[in-house]
Amino acid sequence: MYKFAPMIDRSTTIKIQEAAQIVDVVSDFVTLKKSGANYKGLCPFHDDRTPSFMVSPAKNYCKCFACGKGGSPVGFIMEHEQLSYPDALRYLAKKYGIQIEERELTAEERAAQSERESMFILNEWALRWFQRQMHETPDGRAIGLSYFRERGFRDDIIQKFQLGFCPKGRDVMSQSAMKEGYKEQYLVGTGLSIKREDGSVVDRFWGRVIFPVHTVSGKIVAFGGRILQNNAKAAKYVNSPESEIYHKSDHLYGIYFAKQAIIQKDFCIMVEGYLDVISLHQAGIKNVVASSGTS
Repeated sequence: MYKFAPMIDRSTTIKIQEAAQIVDVVSDFVTLKKSGANYKGLCPFHDDRTPSFMVSPAKNYCKCFACGKGGSPVGFIMEHEQLSYPDALRYLAKKYGIQIEERELTAEERAAQSERESMFILNEWALRWFQRQMHETPDGRAIGLSYFRERGFRDDIIQKFQLGFCPKGRDVMSQSAMKEGYKEQYLVGTGLSIKREDGSVVDRFWGRVIFPVHTVSGKIVAFGGRILQNNAKAAKYVNSPESEIYHKSDHLYGIYFAKQAIIQKDFCIMVEGYLDVISLHQAGIKNVVASSGTS
């Protein structure tokens, strides 16, 4: 069943908003350079060729003068990480070491939880389910785990990238999710499942090894699946479609694991796909990402 997070206490919200400094927050994602009383850098929300993203310490605000996106520290995190307002507050509370005081939601507040939050919750469930299928079932170990090991990946790397496996049964994952209380509309909305013309629901990734796609903060927005059998009629890779929480052009595979190395080295290596990212990471080259679900 769905689990809804408690509401953050008003006094805690104010404490978080007062502690969060825009330059500090934005610097986790954007390389900023001093420009008078402000700072500027390449906009993280569009393909910015020249620095158009301005950050004002005095106003505690940021804005891109090309695409218009920006906001307060909370607004920036909401937009950049695709988080709800409460989750953006939790993100900043963790960053600044602020203990959160919360209260239980009313029935009306539970009913008002966003579609986006429900999709993130479902993706987290799917991540754990794919991992269990690979590590705790005979087929998962013999097919999925063996594939990754044959590619030379160490077990710690397999765990770190949270790789998984979806069984061959066409609706095993979908049926498991619905039995646990997850709604069909979100299974289809996230792209985990496909609804056919006859009304039946089937798994998008059946019979494939699974690559979760993370945001910079580690939330699961999508999945990629690689087929393990030679089949001329089937695509080698299948990726989550665009959704309320996932826009392919906004995400890079591996960014969650590469962000610190990118900041330290001040450059990023772009490679072709999931396996390239993981291979280089295992070899010690960590400032590496791949386009997410695009050619």
